Amino acid sequence: MARFDEILATFWGNGDYGVQQPLTDESAREAEKVLGVTLPSALLDLLRVQNGGSVAAAHDAFPTSRPTSWSEDHVPFDQLMGIGRRDRTTSLLDTPYLVQEWGLPEPLVLLSGDGHSWIGLDYRACGRDGDPSVTWFESDPEVELALARDFRSFIEGLVPSHVFS
Repeated sequence: MARFDEILATFWGNGDYGVQQPLTDESAREAEKVLGVTLPSALLDLLRVQNGGSVAAAHDAFPTSRPTSWSEDHVPFDQLMGIGRRDRTTSLLDTPYLVQEWGLPEPLVLLSGDGHSWIGLDYRACGRDGDPSVTWFESDPEVELALARDFRSFIEGLVPSHVFS
């Protein structure tokens, strides 16, 4: 398992789909106000390298202990939303709307997903200023699967999806 600091340099994939303007300290503070939570420092570290977009193939899946609607043994993580308001690009700032639209629990910050399934920072156990776990959510049927105790552990647990083929 790679350490977070090693992954930081190789985390992002190619292309600009989903990439927001460079993250500033001011935009990070504003996002925390909008979302009503303290974002994990490891997430902000990743978003300072690139503010959202495609995840490199070496880090695009997370192994699971039980099956989901996606797969018997993993969930996808091929995109990470950034912080911003770029046209036609979903952002962490869209979380309040998406949580309501898909009937997801609160407090939550969505990191990646397509509507029927999401990966999110789950603040229910730690409170809005705590260190959230990372959870897989399916809206039909309502399924939750804890993936990692915190965001850093989640990133360190990512593997290439091709190992599951």
